Amino acid sequence: MIKKLFIFLFIALNLYAAKPSVEELTWPNGESLLMFLENNKIPLSLYYNLEKEDQELASEITTGTRFQILRDDDDEISQVLIPISDELQIHIHKDKIGKFNLDFIPIIYENEDRILSIDINRSPYQDIIENTGNLALASAFMNAFKGSVDFRGLKKGDKLIITYSQKRRMGRVFSTPDIKAAMIQIRGKAEYVYQYDGRFYDKFGKELENFFLVKPVKNARISSRFTPKRFHPILKRYRAHLGMDYAAPKGTKIYAAGDGTVSFAGKKGGYGNVLTINHADGYMTLYAHVNGFASGMKRGKSVKKGQLVAYVGNTGMSTGPHLHFGLYKNNKAINPESVVKITKSALGGKEKAEFNALVATYNKDIDKGLGDHKNYPKEETFESVITF
Repeated sequence: MIKKLFIFLFIALNLYAAKPSVEELTWPNGESLLMFLENNKIPLSLYYNLEKEDQELASEITTGTRFQILRDDDDEISQVLIPISDELQIHIHKDKIGKFNLDFIPIIYENEDRILSIDINRSPYQDIIENTGNLALASAFMNAFKGSVDFRGLKKGDKLIITYSQKRRMGRVFSTPDIKAAMIQIRGKAEYVYQYDGRFYDKFGKELENFFLVKPVKNARISSRFTPKRFHPILKRYRAHLGMDYAAPKGTKIYAAGDGTVSFAGKKGGYGNVLTINHADGYMTLYAHVNGFASGMKRGKSVKKGQLVAYVGNTGMSTGPHLHFGLYKNNKAINPESVVKITKSALGGKEKAEFNALVATYNKDIDKGLGDHKNYPKEETFESVITF
């Protein structure tokens, strides 16, 4: 089945190699697209010929991303697929005359709705992995209940149910599972969480998420918003903007959006000077095109929310002084506007009515999990190289 999926994908992309093999790798820490091209003897002009916006987009490749290289029967690279988000990937390929080309294409994936129902044996985290082979699902479940449930009260035999959706790309799970709702029994007492508009709430509509950000630039105009995928009707190609741009004069102060630890301070492709900060629960913020860093900003430096970390600039492939602000959850780019807020909130009015309708739907799925439910098979581990 897995081989058939690979064959279908690469034939659809106009392969010309007779006996190709697909190698799956993980993107190294600190490597840029330009470095990848150079290391694999692919013309650097593919990068330099990109428009400024596309060079910036190419900087979105995150450490640990799984990508694929197709080699022909002479062991030469024929195609490369590098995801840059859940929706788009970089496609490097040879044409009929052997010339390399680079474009951005949509990621083809299936979205599977699932229900997981298990009895607690050791711990929620370990039992989810044992039953699914999905570490990301185990982490997502723990984060969904973070701060609202004391798991120390669990006893063997308590039940756990998750209703979620999972992307699958090229036969394998792809991206972080999207938990819709979850229930866990603590000594027989059921505790629930429900997702609404990207945030988790209890059954009364009170928000459970305890992580929030502040704006990194004060009194700045938003010049460009988050757009995960858009087909440009004039250019006839896909574009994306995986962050928010704040227009401000060069030298304007930039503040840490939340408590965390600096994970990178330096140059990164089309983003120019970049600072990244790791936060709790798998969040990371990125500050790009900056003119310079505040004193002491280096890897490992602890910072507080609202602390001065950098200054607005125009470095990299930038058309004018501004801050490109990116937000990531488990290496997945998400809309900063969904998390930048002032305080925790409780739903009301129309939103509460919509939430209650969702709860009713999700509770039906949870009831299925409480019944005679059969889980999906555990994810398999495949070889990193497949030869046809």
